[in-house]
Amino acid sequence: MLILIVEDERKIASFIKKGLEAEGYAVDAAYDGEHGLTMAEENDYDLILLDVMLPKLDGVNLCRRLHEEGKETPILMLTAKDAISDRVRGLDSGADDYLTKPFAFDELVARVRALLRRGGPKTPPMLRVGDLTLDPITQEVIRGNRPIQLTNLEYRLLRYLMQNTKRVLSRTLIEEHVWGSSFDSFTNTVDVYISKLRKKIDHKTDRKLIHTVRGIGYVLKE
Repeated sequence: MLILIVEDERKIASFIKKGLEAEGYAVDAAYDGEHGLTMAEENDYDLILLDVMLPKLDGVNLCRRLHEEGKETPILMLTAKDAISDRVRGLDSGADDYLTKPFAFDELVARVRALLRRGGPKTPPMLRVGDLTLDPITQEVIRGNRPIQLTNLEYRLLRYLMQNTKRVLSRTLIEEHVWGSSFDSFTNTVDVYISKLRKKIDHKTDRKLIHTVRGIGYVLKE
């Protein structure tokens, strides 16, 4: 199951992300409404945890936009507001449930499970780029007929690259989505892991998939 958190308070986002990952979920995070909308439009999430008070685009309008676009992803709204009118406004915009801060993490997990059950079983799509495939269910990665063994971080990095095929991703975007808000941006960790991934993915082939865009970042494409 793949979950998106849209929360501008990075400590809260990091706490929720780590907790849900410990429960076995794959989790992405966005820290403003516009970025959250873009990610929700470009990726097939099973659930969105959405803060109401967000910079650039608030949660209610983000939720409304997704609803108007026909997105059926369940949405759990998170907010410090507890007035009935705020709850009604959020639910009327298309949210499926509402949780007021501060909340117990056990309650959050229970609501996440309930919304995922309500949405029914959903098979995440197989990711393919050329002869490279990634199965989100089994986490198997195959290039041609060659199985590729990846560490957890290498797998998350490759999945993010494949979810954004042909899109140039800056190091900052990669840091935020693969390592989270606690990442030390003054290191060359991203470059090191890209190098490790290249050795495994593009090993002994003339068709390179991982490309460097000088001065910007990386892109995965044929």
